[in-house]
Amino acid sequence: MAAVTSIGETPASTAASRPRGMHAGRKRRLNAFRYVVFTIFGLFFLLPLLAMVRFSLEGAKLGTWSVTAWKQIASYQGEGVPPLLSSIEITLELAVITSVVTLVLLVPTMIWVRLRVQWLSRTIEFLSLLPLTIPAIVLVVGLGPIYNRIQHYSLSALMLFWVYVILALPYAYRALAAGLSAIDVPTLSEAARSLGASWFTVMVRVIVPNMRPAVLNALLLTWSLVLGEFTIAYLLLYNNLPAELYAISRNTPNAGVIFSTSTAALLFAFALLLILSYAGRTRRGRG
Repeated sequence: MAAVTSIGETPASTAASRPRGMHAGRKRRLNAFRYVVFTIFGLFFLLPLLAMVRFSLEGAKLGTWSVTAWKQIASYQGEGVPPLLSSIEITLELAVITSVVTLVLLVPTMIWVRLRVQWLSRTIEFLSLLPLTIPAIVLVVGLGPIYNRIQHYSLSALMLFWVYVILALPYAYRALAAGLSAIDVPTLSEAARSLGASWFTVMVRVIVPNMRPAVLNALLLTWSLVLGEFTIAYLLLYNNLPAELYAISRNTPNAGVIFSTSTAALLFAFALLLILSYAGRTRRGRG
């Protein structure tokens, strides 16, 4: 007769319940660790943002609050610098142009390499990741004579998109490469070609919709890079938003407009991230 450890409980049931208890305890510890880490990192990113909001709302007198700095985003103009609104417009236009050119260059090239000339994939990857190894100051020294000649034709700061495309190549390439690796590109292309689709149709209507999250990630990374790039624009004597904020900080004692504009740029980037994430999640849910 089998021994029992308690009323209605055998050693086998006790041994079976013990691993479940161990797994439950391990899961609780893992969840607690996860919450602690997320809280620490959340405070790390949130506290500086709250400090910027606090300084942007500080009034002229100590202890007072005002939204004047936020109203000045659309009308402020420091000494010796163009209006702040024009720099914001140029930066947003640069972000749009850079993201479009980057995607037009990379997406067809990467798909074609994956389908037809896979032996070139290592070369394309090396060339795309090469800008990560070149400091921005070196790029400025090499591109300086070209942009000095461009400035003789009185072209605007929108010409910076060529440099920004080079800077965005590594980030956009890695995002798109992850998207291409997640789908069976040869099978999709062969199925579409067997139904009479052209190569353009295969790329635009078959492969690109299946790598939509990767395209959105590449778009977000490109936008973030353009919105925060300072070194090249400042050294090439062009005015984008970061260079404009730096000029304002050197020429005016009013720091509120700097904090308000910087906070607005960060909030815009966060909103863009949420919109792109929601768009990709909605697309996957419909699929």
